[in-house]
Amino acid sequence: MPEILQHTDIPPSQQDLELGKRLGENLKFFERSIGLGESYDVVKREMTFGGQEFCFLYINGFIKDNVLDDILRSLSHLKREQLAVDAMDRLFETYCSHIQVEKTKKTSDIVTAVLSGQTAVLIDGSDFALLIDARQYPVRSPGEPELERVVRGSRDGFVETLVQNTILTRRRIRDPRLRFENMKIGHRSKTDVVIAYLQDVADDGIVEEIKKRLGKIDVDGLPMAEKSVEEWLTKRNNWNPYPLVRYTERPDVAAVHLLEGHVLVYVDTSPSVMITPATFFHHLQHAEEFRENPATGAFVRWVRFFGILMSLFLVPIWILLTLVHRDWLPADLAFLGPEEVGAIPIIIQFMLADLGIDFMRMAAIHTPTPLATAMGLIAAVMIGDIAVKVGLFAPETILYLAVAAIGQFATPSYELSMANRLSRLFFMIGVALFDWYGLAAAIGLWLFLLIRTRSINRPYMWPLVPFSPKALLEILIRTPMQYKNNRPAFLKPKDKDRQPNRA
Repeated sequence: MPEILQHTDIPPSQQDLELGKRLGENLKFFERSIGLGESYDVVKREMTFGGQEFCFLYINGFIKDNVLDDILRSLSHLKREQLAVDAMDRLFETYCSHIQVEKTKKTSDIVTAVLSGQTAVLIDGSDFALLIDARQYPVRSPGEPELERVVRGSRDGFVETLVQNTILTRRRIRDPRLRFENMKIGHRSKTDVVIAYLQDVADDGIVEEIKKRLGKIDVDGLPMAEKSVEEWLTKRNNWNPYPLVRYTERPDVAAVHLLEGHVLVYVDTSPSVMITPATFFHHLQHAEEFRENPATGAFVRWVRFFGILMSLFLVPIWILLTLVHRDWLPADLAFLGPEEVGAIPIIIQFMLADLGIDFMRMAAIHTPTPLATAMGLIAAVMIGDIAVKVGLFAPETILYLAVAAIGQFATPSYELSMANRLSRLFFMIGVALFDWYGLAAAIGLWLFLLIRTRSINRPYMWPLVPFSPKALLEILIRTPMQYKNNRPAFLKPKDKDRQPNRA
């Protein structure tokens, strides 16, 4: 025990030392390391069972009272002779009536376990401690995710508790080869991060690359959970606005991607699961398409694709054809374009109106639900309508930007919709400054960026680049499930066939 009491610049909670046999000295160490007697929620409970001095260390609010009550009740019946020799070993092997119990002598393991919600049991005369996993977390019930609603389908969604999220996934894939590998990230937060994959399907190279990148995260904590992890995973593309991982809060979507050969990353305290690697086209798909029959699902997908294209190209092409090169319009479309531009240039009108949409989006997030309707009326009537009447905006500016905004909101991935919004602004500036040359150059640079982008060492624009006609056809047309025979080739799955027993 003298080694523990030595002075060191390393905080006691991070020292990799071993327990001593004197309970009092051990408790002095934990008083310094986890704030016994200082933090009100750190509880020390000293008791005597079978003639031995026990001490229970735990965080108030994390423990399951009924489980610990049962353990204490069983210990209270122990007699002195039952703990006279090898008390800790007998307690661990026979008398501790709980399933999830482990034994350790490392002080760092004990500190991390207690701060994670487990209960540490120390005994005078033993240099080991028992760690009892009888914890409960503040948790909400699984509910349907707000961003991934479906008309027909399951209504359960991931929550902020890691164990529940892995259970929701395991419920859908009862394969013994499904692996959930845990690691702790953050010197201070010790956040649990889990890597999930199918052992005989996922490419070992992807799994090892993700583990390597996660292992290199050197930070004090991950308060922003999955978003902080994503920026470390994709740090070579931090300034690329396009999302290189896909988020989902639906267990069924997570299960589908596991079966395809993707690797999923779960972060404790986050209801969103990262799907890696992800292509541009992964962000265009929605669970609703697979809850409909193939014909209806394909139609829904085409409508969504059309809306996304409108959100990107409608405004810059309208500016080019109605304001810069009106002579390019066919006679049947000569009615397009404003009769009077007004005092403010059209490009500035679009930028101001685009900012206005962002203001409304932010206000909607921060506005209590009962006031949201009133906020919408203010935005639509008092601002939009009056701004047109006083000549601040041309009516067509509001119309076409509204269509583009609807296409943006129809994008399944929120991250992709925001990236497309920035791209639309880039296209608008290009056409305003350099005519059609500027628009062509802006679109060319946009495509070049997407083609050069890689997600966890996989091509972001697959199956367009590199070109895979069969895979591209499956993206354009929602094919029936019985014809989806192979897993995506860009993942390089070890088991390529999804229907090995088909005739």
